[in-house]
Amino acid sequence: MKKIYHLATCKTCQKIIAETKPGKDFVFQNIKEEKITPGQLDEMKNLSGSYDALFTKRSMKFRAWKLQDKDLSEKDKRDLILKEYTFLKRPVFIVGKNIFIGNAKVTVENIRKAVKSK
Repeated sequence: MKKIYHLATCKTCQKIIAETKPGKDFVFQNIKEEKITPGQLDEMKNLSGSYDALFTKRSMKFRAWKLQDKDLSEKDKRDLILKEYTFLKRPVFIVGKNIFIGNAKVTVENIRKAVKSK
């Protein structure tokens, strides 16, 4: 499978997609318009190893909902991502059995390599 979960209005997502040049065989899912399903999120968790790896604390709602004061469990993080798309760290690239999450420089470089080799 080749899939990208992204936010169409996110400049960082747009930049990474432009830099990595995924082919037409990739499926793009704008998570604001097409919500992540529980099955999709569970698949991402199985590839990444945890919901924590998929969860971002940089969302504006993280502080607005006072989540910094709570000890969030894996289930809490799963439920929050399903409830509010902004809690998904993005972009998420799935290339075969590999998952690449976020915008760290090393992650983008690994995406670039994976996209070229497949």
